[in-house]
Amino acid sequence: MRVLLLTHSYSPEHSPPQRRWTQIIRSFRQRGWDVDVVAPVAHAPHGKRTLPKDEAGRAFRRDTGVYGERIRRVPYLWHRTTRLGRLTNHIMSAACSVPAALMGPKPDAVIVTVPSLPILGAGYAAARLLRKPLVVDMRDAWPDIARDARLVPGSAKGLAERLIIAIQDRADLVVTVTYGFAQTLRDRGLGNVATVSNGVDVSVRELLMPPPIESDFLNVLYLGNHGESQRLDVVIRAAALAKDCVRLTLVGHGVQRRELKALAEELDAPVVFHAPAVGAEVMEHYRKADTCVVSLRDDWKSFETTIPSKTYEVLAVGRHVTGIVLGEARKIIEESGAGDVVSAHPEKVADLWRELAADRTRLLTGTSGRDWVHDNANVDALADAYAELLITLVDGVTTP
Repeated sequence: MRVLLLTHSYSPEHSPPQRRWTQIIRSFRQRGWDVDVVAPVAHAPHGKRTLPKDEAGRAFRRDTGVYGERIRRVPYLWHRTTRLGRLTNHIMSAACSVPAALMGPKPDAVIVTVPSLPILGAGYAAARLLRKPLVVDMRDAWPDIARDARLVPGSAKGLAERLIIAIQDRADLVVTVTYGFAQTLRDRGLGNVATVSNGVDVSVRELLMPPPIESDFLNVLYLGNHGESQRLDVVIRAAALAKDCVRLTLVGHGVQRRELKALAEELDAPVVFHAPAVGAEVMEHYRKADTCVVSLRDDWKSFETTIPSKTYEVLAVGRHVTGIVLGEARKIIEESGAGDVVSAHPEKVADLWRELAADRTRLLTGTSGRDWVHDNANVDALADAYAELLITLVDGVTTP
């Protein structure tokens, strides 16, 4: 089997598509499959290349990945951390991804991973030009999120939604990361839908010692994107309300970061901001935390069928979860018994944190979260499931 993946972010970048697909590709390579990846020269998260050329890659040059996958890089545009800047960059890279996809050996299947909408169109074009089956890997609930977020203004909004739906309809297989969104697509008439959730390799993820039973402050950590979807203003306001017993750390980047810093200063909130962290830095942040925030805004209906990928990581390391989430994400936290779910109101969040600070035994979740991940989100089992879907798809296409 030879698989071609088109993505807007890949190793050595650290991002949700990178985490999902390096894990899956490792499994594919263990099966002896050939994998080609088309991705931009590594430049995230700051919109410009921060790695040496031999690590970031060069445009249209083929490199070899960690697991022996072949990576063909495409150009990117330097951009500011804004919605328009990211979109322009994605359009540029997606346009270059089509010829790059045609440069290598012909695959048995083409996979495109979304939510980068321009790369969705590139994947569709590449699959049609190669005359091979298309798999759309929907990591978010598009076009529902685009509608909720009003990403596309005016009359173009309807056109963008129709294009997304048209490609989903024409894909040979649509893979979602949540069962709820898969059902949403089926309700719209799609029959070619399967679910392979995100996951964590618990064998390489450290289970941390529990937080101390006594402490002057509750140390709260948020690690991830600082965007519109997360509504981190809620946790900053909550920290300001509970400043007598809470210290909040925000790690990451995003289009809302400047506004969040200004809000924290205005409220004199006990918040410390850190740049994005990777590897051992991430674990150090987790080690110092008492509870970790997993947050999605509650006024977008699409988030009822969305699970932040960090959920699985927090559960795997054994930290208590402060969940400000809906739907499937809420169900996971409640089923695992590894945290508390609260509504997206600063007063409610502050009340929860005061309770946790007063009774720190509630932070001692033991192995319950890790056990849930092992049973429900083990990356090896998920990758095997993905491989079986591709085998069935390709066999169905090639069988006379």
